Amino acid sequence: MRVIDSIGEDKAKLVELSSDSLPALRAQYPGLRLVPIVYYRPAVAPRLSVKLSPKAAGRVAVKIRLKVVSKKDGSPIPGAVIVAFTDFANLIGAQGTTNSKGEVNLSLGAASKKLERLYVYPEKGFWGALRKNLTVASGMQIGLDPVDLAFTDALRHLYGHSPENAGEGIRVAVIDTGIDTAHSDLNVQGGVNTVVGEDPNSFGDNGLGHGTHVAGIIAACGMPPSGIRGLAPAVVLHSYRVFGEESDEASNYAIVKAIDQAVEDGCDLINMSLGGGNPDDATKDAIGNAYAKGSLVIVAAGNDYRAPVSFPASYSLSIAISAMGRKGTFPKDSTETGDVASPYGNDNKNFLAAFSNVGPEIDLTGPGVGIISTVPGGYTPMSGTSMACPAVTGLAAKMLSVRAGILSMSRDQARSDAMAQALLQTARSLGFGPLYEGQGLLR
Repeated sequence: MRVIDSIGEDKAKLVELSSDSLPALRAQYPGLRLVPIVYYRPAVAPRLSVKLSPKAAGRVAVKIRLKVVSKKDGSPIPGAVIVAFTDFANLIGAQGTTNSKGEVNLSLGAASKKLERLYVYPEKGFWGALRKNLTVASGMQIGLDPVDLAFTDALRHLYGHSPENAGEGIRVAVIDTGIDTAHSDLNVQGGVNTVVGEDPNSFGDNGLGHGTHVAGIIAACGMPPSGIRGLAPAVVLHSYRVFGEESDEASNYAIVKAIDQAVEDGCDLINMSLGGGNPDDATKDAIGNAYAKGSLVIVAAGNDYRAPVSFPASYSLSIAISAMGRKGTFPKDSTETGDVASPYGNDNKNFLAAFSNVGPEIDLTGPGVGIISTVPGGYTPMSGTSMACPAVTGLAAKMLSVRAGILSMSRDQARSDAMAQALLQTARSLGFGPLYEGQGLLR
């Protein structure tokens, strides 16, 4: 057996050993718990993709050239992923990425083709697009709406703009892909990289932008028209990077180490917009230990289109968050229109996002459709329980910051109980039902 990494002398260790060695190890240390490595992913709403290509009529491969441009000034948009479905139910079609001229060539089997759906996913700075039942031919242009930082998305519709001191005195951990420490709207005041083999001090964004977007929802300190404001801009923000460079996989070991460090650093709230792996005892123990030491772990429920709540949100000591949206808080032809689904709320403009996981483990819901936030080098809208989770974390920080009686409690389970009760008893139902919203939306 070889020890690769250790969280502490009497804490979890990452070891390498062969399966043949397991019986002897168990015989020598019968009380030792062995937990296999499990991997988790960011809980962002999945992008649709093509599974099969349409059959071409004839031997010559015919391609249709489309161009993606800004609706504002007609400038080309490079790096946008185009997904064209001729048969949406069976995911048949073609896809590609726009070049520097904003152009992409799609092999759809004819010079002109009727599509059931066309999706456009830009890199950043623009809303995506969804077109249904259209005929495309070479030379066609698709216009995208630029992101206006003053636009009222679902987050701002529900909660407006917080004052500069919102969240003061609360320490928040973001366990994710890292946070861009150079972004002008973010003030990252500490953190660590727990990925084995990487520099512990490299806790900035890993290149995916996910953690930076999550952090902006919680704590961005800018204001439109030049920036954005999170729900609790005055929190002490810590970044714990558990995803390797350019990787969308995080091991349970890296996550456990990050939770342990966040607790040691005195974080009151721990945001985990990740999930999807098999339940494991190590992650359960880490969340349970955090709860026992006065830290509340808030976790995204997952984005598997009404599937059961994913782990670790499904664990009883996590606060599990589903995602809701609101009609009119995103452009009418954006990709977000595909996320509208029942159940609808008492206000029929509110809906439970189509991608959101649901179940009896859900504690709260939060705005998670078309949320504008920070990414490295700018701003963009994203959707997912990944966005709903920090919306709850940010508002929780704002609410708890003015509850001195709770914050002054000893850091133990009673403190976590008091924080959880304060949140859950403040929430109000939107009319979706408990399996979809738990106690409802924080107000």
